[in-house]
Amino acid sequence: MTTAAGADPWAIPPLFAQLVDDTSLLQPRASAPGVDEVVARYLAARDGRHGGIVGQLVCPVSRLSALVAELARSVPSRPVDISLVVDTGLGAVPKALSTVFSRSTLLTPRTVETPAPPDVDAVWLERVAEFVPEDVVAVVEPRRPAAAGPDSTDAWLKAVRRVAEHGCAPKLRCGGPRASDVPAVEEVEEFVHVVVEAGRGFTTLGLRRVVRTPDDDQHGVLNLLVAVARALGGGDVPAALRSTDGPELADELAGLSERAVKGVRGLLSRCGADLAPVPAVQLAGLGLLT
Repeated sequence: MTTAAGADPWAIPPLFAQLVDDTSLLQPRASAPGVDEVVARYLAARDGRHGGIVGQLVCPVSRLSALVAELARSVPSRPVDISLVVDTGLGAVPKALSTVFSRSTLLTPRTVETPAPPDVDAVWLERVAEFVPEDVVAVVEPRRPAAAGPDSTDAWLKAVRRVAEHGCAPKLRCGGPRASDVPAVEEVEEFVHVVVEAGRGFTTLGLRRVVRTPDDDQHGVLNLLVAVARALGGGDVPAALRSTDGPELADELAGLSERAVKGVRGLLSRCGADLAPVPAVQLAGLGLLT
């Protein structure tokens, strides 16, 4: 993943290009930073030294007006790639998209994300497709059951498979305000195998670590990247998810072929991470960025 002689010395390796989305606006309003702070931090990261790692700015539909007003005040150097999260019902999507399209100097719509009912079916997914233009990716999150069990987990995975087979991108929630928002290693492993079998890219939400640490159950960005690579190559996925050895994970990722990198990012398209600032310093410390 090294850059060629004469190339931009701050170029981002393809494995990490536009990987990390800013999900700050999804935090509960009582604890979330203000829209002005989020916009300032996002634009500084995107236009900074390691800006190539910065993905989309994720915004709930209910906060879109405030975001547009702040961006108009900030005058970004180029439009911000935005992911709209449906938090006020699918019926609000056309108006929200109309707002985004009418502010083309400020925003570019990339994805529309929505939670799905536990019994998500083709009829519901077709309704989602009606609201999302062809050049915008529909992301659907079948919510994992709060109470884990073989039957409920199987139902969740079947919903993930239906979403993928319908042409939408499944979303895996890796963290959140509740303890139940953090899936077990076994659940993440099963999710990864489902999307690999379906050949459909997926996104995440709630990643709070670059690498898993021994003192909590939070999943890491590098762990998930290695897990996907191993799933594609028939390797040990649970071991990748459980590893707390950052240098070892980094070495494995640095050794991926160009084809393997394309395969990994073809599946793990974006990481919605609760990481502030974007973890360029940590990745550089592991030798993954220059």
